[in-house]
Amino acid sequence: MAFLRAVNVGRRTVPMASARDVLTELGFEDIASYVNSGNLLFSAAGRAAEHERAIRAGLEQTFGFEITTFVRAAAQVRDLATAAPFGPIAPGHTHFALLTLTPLTAGEKKAVVALSNDHDEVVVGRRDVHWLIRSKSTETTLGPGEWKRALPNNPTTARNTTMLAKLVDKLRPPGR
Repeated sequence: MAFLRAVNVGRRTVPMASARDVLTELGFEDIASYVNSGNLLFSAAGRAAEHERAIRAGLEQTFGFEITTFVRAAAQVRDLATAAPFGPIAPGHTHFALLTLTPLTAGEKKAVVALSNDHDEVVVGRRDVHWLIRSKSTETTLGPGEWKRALPNNPTTARNTTMLAKLVDKLRPPGR
């Protein structure tokens, strides 16, 4: 799966039908999109980093602006959607998965965990980050500036785990 950073916000419009066409031209198979926020499903053999570069280049050539692309295998997305590092999520709280472009270094892990406070809790997972906001997402204490300071050279994109669970439901079951 490919997750596109900051698309369909302001002038950064990427129609999902056009994005699917780009993936088709790149030779990917079983292409679909989910909601209009840059979530693309596809099948392909090969390395995630190679797919990230190819998809990013194809999209940027088509749309004319930078489109940071994060590729994760279906199993990784299932893990993100079903992980419960905070236990059951209370009503009104929000659990995000924060995808990083490159694996976190030891220093980045330390900086990310240090962002935790009474309102926002951050836990580093296997490859990505889990972020609990003890309220609606718009009431977070961790804005883009805090994340940029913790990860100055490692772009991120966030997805609500409720949405990820719905996305996982669209996937073929493992082994099929």
